[in-house]
Amino acid sequence: MSDEPASARGGAPRALSRHDVAAAAVRLYAEHGYEATSAEQVAAAAGLSRSTFFRQFRSKEDVVFADHDELLEQAEAFLAGPHEDPWKAVCEAAELVFAHFAEQTELAQLRYQVVNREPSLRDKELVTTFRYERLFRRYLRGAVAGIEPLDAVRFAATVISTHNYFLRALMRGEAGYDAARLRRELDGVRRLYGVAAGGGGGTPSGGAARGAGDGGARSGDDVLVAVFPRSLPSEELARRIREQLER
Repeated sequence: MSDEPASARGGAPRALSRHDVAAAAVRLYAEHGYEATSAEQVAAAAGLSRSTFFRQFRSKEDVVFADHDELLEQAEAFLAGPHEDPWKAVCEAAELVFAHFAEQTELAQLRYQVVNREPSLRDKELVTTFRYERLFRRYLRGAVAGIEPLDAVRFAATVISTHNYFLRALMRGEAGYDAARLRRELDGVRRLYGVAAGGGGGTPSGGAARGAGDGGARSGDDVLVAVFPRSLPSEELARRIREQLER
């Protein structure tokens, strides 16, 4: 096989994105089986040479999760921006990931089938999930002064678990698992941890936050009364009282 990428007739070849190559790989794996498909076959299907393929991806396993490399970069860039509410920012970063796969449901469902059939890919998926969790908890520890490390771990893990539950349901083709419902459930996660500013966001349909205390503050001319969960970090408590006073 030539070491040069296939060229389009009458002009230069179109540069394929990592997503394009991943899509070609997933379709081949779904049709012929992961083990039965070689990296060379994936490269040929994507119009790449073998050497170009291995410059972009370490293995035919990594190409399945190519989207996540880009999504992690996007989530990190999003979190690096200014956010009044760091807890909500983490939830919004998770929503960005979900939206990407919701826009390409057919391919996401094929990927789910391929990963589910291969133990090595399932292991790789767990590693990828951990990368999101590590990003979220690192962000919280930098954005929320004085936060207990375990609080960052718990919150990040709950957001990831909620997101993954919805994403797998979407990939299985189950009805009702859309972006709007995910947002309601993530609002419920924030209420569960007592960090939903103003208690907004509605009641989560899964009822995870039922019975959890919402933070709230109401100010009059002379008196401010605030009720917050005992577990709320003091820095977050001060931030939210200050926010209500400024309003």
